[in-house]
Amino acid sequence: QVQLMESGGGSVQAGDSLRLVCSVSGGTFSKLAMGWFRQAPGKEREFVAAISWASGRTFYADYVEGRSTVARDNSKATVSLQMNNLTPEDTAVYYCAARDRNLGTLNMAVRTLSYGYWGRGTQVTVSS
Repeated sequence: QVQLMESGGGSVQAGDSLRLVCSVSGGTFSKLAMGWFRQAPGKEREFVAAISWASGRTFYADYVEGRSTVARDNSKATVSLQMNNLTPEDTAVYYCAARDRNLGTLNMAVRTLSYGYWGRGTQVTVSS
């Protein structure tokens, strides 16, 4: 089965940048659409960004578009999330998710139920 593992989280100061990486195994990566979600204590899991598998179309939550970039490397079976100008509001556990069908719309990308596989998460803590 598909397995996902996030890395790259850590503790940073406001204004810093982080690059999260999700490594994928156990499946055909080029046939997986990939998403990033985050969850803070007491909050619902929320969508951050996603990328389709065939066209590489990207989707972003409004609060990260312009300062974050999602990308995939099919040769390495990884998907990354580059986050710049981090704020304390970005503090959360960030999860990688995979869907074994393509993503064609933002409405589909933002729903957790669109994804069948999830990583264990990586903690991002931003201090002011």
